Amino acid sequence: MQRNIKRLAFPVLTAVLAAMIAGLFWPDAPVLAKTKTKTKAKTQTAAAVGRPVTIRAVQVSGSSVTAALAASPVPASDDGKLYFFADEVYEDGPVGELVASTALSGSMNVTFPLNLNTPSSNLARKFLAAVKSGGRFVQVSDEHYITNPEAVATFAAPRRDNGIKGILPDPAQIESGELEDLGIKQISYNIYLGDIVGASTDPGLPTTWFSYDGVNYPFNTDKLRGYDDYLSRYTQLGFQITLNILNNKTAAGADLIHPLARDSHVCPGYAFNTAEPYGTKHLKAIAAFLGMRYNGSSGYGQVDNWIIGNEVNARTEWYYMSTDNLDTNVNAYNKAFRIFYNEIRSVNGSAMIYNSIDQEWGRKSNPGCFLSKEYLDRFNYYMLREGNIDWGLSFHPYDSPLYDPYAWNGYTVWVHTDLATPYITMQNLFVLTDYMQRPEFLNPYGQVRSISLSEIGFTSYDGEELQAASIAYGYLQALANPYVDSFIYYRQTDSAHEIESRIAQGLETESGAHKMAYEFYKNIDGPDAAAYKAEASRIMGVNIDSLIGSRTPMTRAGRGW
Repeated sequence: MQRNIKRLAFPVLTAVLAAMIAGLFWPDAPVLAKTKTKTKAKTQTAAAVGRPVTIRAVQVSGSSVTAALAASPVPASDDGKLYFFADEVYEDGPVGELVASTALSGSMNVTFPLNLNTPSSNLARKFLAAVKSGGRFVQVSDEHYITNPEAVATFAAPRRDNGIKGILPDPAQIESGELEDLGIKQISYNIYLGDIVGASTDPGLPTTWFSYDGVNYPFNTDKLRGYDDYLSRYTQLGFQITLNILNNKTAAGADLIHPLARDSHVCPGYAFNTAEPYGTKHLKAIAAFLGMRYNGSSGYGQVDNWIIGNEVNARTEWYYMSTDNLDTNVNAYNKAFRIFYNEIRSVNGSAMIYNSIDQEWGRKSNPGCFLSKEYLDRFNYYMLREGNIDWGLSFHPYDSPLYDPYAWNGYTVWVHTDLATPYITMQNLFVLTDYMQRPEFLNPYGQVRSISLSEIGFTSYDGEELQAASIAYGYLQALANPYVDSFIYYRQTDSAHEIESRIAQGLETESGAHKMAYEFYKNIDGPDAAAYKAEASRIMGVNIDSLIGSRTPMTRAGRGW
């Protein structure tokens, strides 16, 4: 990921650039024509605690949706009926479209049209139950989403789950043969929504139009072509692709930015707009468009894995909202996640959708951010309450601090072996994977969720030998953990900006010269692995095999900050 160094030397942008971004024109978005029939009864929302009706499931079957409900006790009502509403994600209470009703009882089912590809599509709406009481609709259940969007998928591309070894590639070296030489199986790439939306900037490339639920949306063909070229080429080379969706500020994508992220704060990623009608509809269209374009059958490439946002617990740095209220932030993110999950999987049923958190499990190095554990817990709370789906976890187990060159021997103060650990690194990764085995974190099939180490790197600033040993240790730790599906190394080539902060994580220098880590990453799982393990053990001063999988990791005194 081409990212700024967080918590070390976040770049100070020029006043001119900051002013330009802060001064983006936020036009009043056009109001989409409402086609749904609203009830004329007055509405109110019941308290969140103690709602008597449970929505057990909302499932797609053919062109219909069926919801299963249970009531304990059966709520009192004016007319003995239960009413089922479909709300947009920004709506609260029984204010959306009334899609079904049935007689109140202890066990109920309602069925209504999916209306896929129409202005009244229910694919990415949320549902709730209400009764009439005193002439008003009163909410009597929590919200619930459709949890099997893959049931209507047009495509189900065979996944390329051929190994965990991955890298953030240098696009300039796509034809160098180095990725094949390294034995890479996975690559990650970033896509910025603000860049790809809107009319084409190149007069020679007509705007790409995409029809979504009766509305046509423009996409910048010039910007798309760059992604198309790289992703199709990486697909041809046989790699599994993970695409990280970032929300940057541009004039064309202004409506995609959450209202609570429209101040002068400058960072690479902003919260998705799930608070307004037009921005939400636009977000749905983009999710459907990307799922369709990179489904493996369109000629533009195949994306197996989608990460929604980057390190979303790092509020001020990667998923900005102006409020520091945890529930507000997680709630808004979960709504966006549901949109991307349902839209992408309704096109490509084999795609995996991931959230993204960093290694700051129990300690905030930046007080404006959230702990990754508390964010994960709250995220999972909403997922269970609103319909369990097969979401995946993207985690970044960097050393603490980022420039610490000893991946196998972290600071005692930061690396613990219990849930109270300040950081989760490659040394105590088992803390995370143990936690994800808890019953409340299992996917709908009772399995441990897919865990992707989608960004991990080690610096050579203090010597190439230390980086080489660190990458051997880190990769072998991931390989030995049965719950890790990806080890995506950050990065192929050094970044000059990052080196200023003692971060030189590339496998090669800016000039393209291979570092020692290149050969180690290439060979640590190959025929000559024993020799490279022996050399890594010499550098580390301890047998590397004895540390792999160890629940008593080496640590050293100090703080490192």
